[in-house]
Amino acid sequence: MNDDKPSKKVANQYERGYDYTKYWDNRDYENAAEHIAIRRLLKGKHFSAAADIGGGFGRLCILLRTFSDKVTLAEPAATQLEAAKEVLQGTDIAQVQMQADDLKFADGELDLVTMVRVMHHIPEPSAEFAEISRVLAPGGTAIIEVANYGHYKNRRRHRKEGTPMPTEPVSIRTVKADEPDAIAFVNHNIDTVVGQLEAAGLRLESKLSVSNLRSQKLKRALPKSAMIAAERATQRYLAKSNFGPSIFLKLRKP
Repeated sequence: MNDDKPSKKVANQYERGYDYTKYWDNRDYENAAEHIAIRRLLKGKHFSAAADIGGGFGRLCILLRTFSDKVTLAEPAATQLEAAKEVLQGTDIAQVQMQADDLKFADGELDLVTMVRVMHHIPEPSAEFAEISRVLAPGGTAIIEVANYGHYKNRRRHRKEGTPMPTEPVSIRTVKADEPDAIAFVNHNIDTVVGQLEAAGLRLESKLSVSNLRSQKLKRALPKSAMIAAERATQRYLAKSNFGPSIFLKLRKP
């Protein structure tokens, strides 16, 4: 892969002393919500070879290992892989540096691919989706999490303003980029993403609305156990309207 590809520059943003493990401090609810979603989408299934694409320090890999004989953490940033050594110590989970648009797997090598909390850094994901489709075996499963622009609050705001929902990615950066090639932060239109996945040969089977109670006010007002219980009860129902800020898509390669 050429060094001047945008994805190479994006990955390098994580090499500047940012400790992603600290991001998850006080985010027990969000972490639990994502675990609930993955367990629900994979319930009753078992796989031979899985990869978590852009999986950071391996936060979800131990869970994936309960569903697959072999799991690879496929992460572009060396600092994340260094943190993963401690998190995954004592496991047999492989840790390999690679980009989502240049996966180091053979055609059809995997029967499960996950990509969670990555899409908000990828404004145009066609290359990444093509790679995921390539490395999946026929009949393989992919779980793609998408940062959802069309969540309840945004839909309500657009209705009030009388403006249409955008179909293209929307930047949600709140701080001015410190470099010309700084990492992107975007939210996506779910229908647009589903169309891009279908073009890559990945068919939608089901979806879940995740982190539906993501709110600092709610975290202060409700016990974590109550939030998690509500999350478990609402993920499938609220997916019908793409309610939450995070939509988990379960896809199959025919």
